[in-house]
Amino acid sequence: MKKFFLGTAILGIYAIYSLGIRHQTLVIGKPAALSSSSQSSGSTASMPSSSSNSSSPPSSSSSSSRQYKDGTYTGSEADAYYGTVQVAVTVQSGKITSVKFLKYPNTHSTSVMINQQAMPYLQQETIQAQNPNNVQIISGATFTSQAFIQSLQAALSQA
Repeated sequence: MKKFFLGTAILGIYAIYSLGIRHQTLVIGKPAALSSSSQSSGSTASMPSSSSNSSSPPSSSSSSSRQYKDGTYTGSEADAYYGTVQVAVTVQSGKITSVKFLKYPNTHSTSVMINQQAMPYLQQETIQAQNPNNVQIISGATFTSQAFIQSLQAALSQA
């Protein structure tokens, strides 16, 4: 009889814990560089380009930055399993200067938590890479990352 009550208590506690975690809004601090880059597109453009250009050869940087026409381009909606992802890319002087999420999965608290962490990294990675083929998938946000790259490729195909 004791085993039955103990098992029932453990299952009840687990169920309550699971429901509480699923619907809890979790705010995790971001590195200072990422939090400032996600707030204004001006600092996004200057911060990653200065650090990536100093370590990469000038010839590869200039060849990849000259392939795009200036303007703002909107990518197609891409399926991220839990929702859709759509991005808008701004190109200035032939270089990607900002990436904005127009749509992203945000109907579940888990999706919101994952995307709050992944989106700034994807934006920064795109600006540093200057090429959708070099954007790394974020572990734990695989569906969002893949849909982001797909929408990014569609936007840059217009440039």
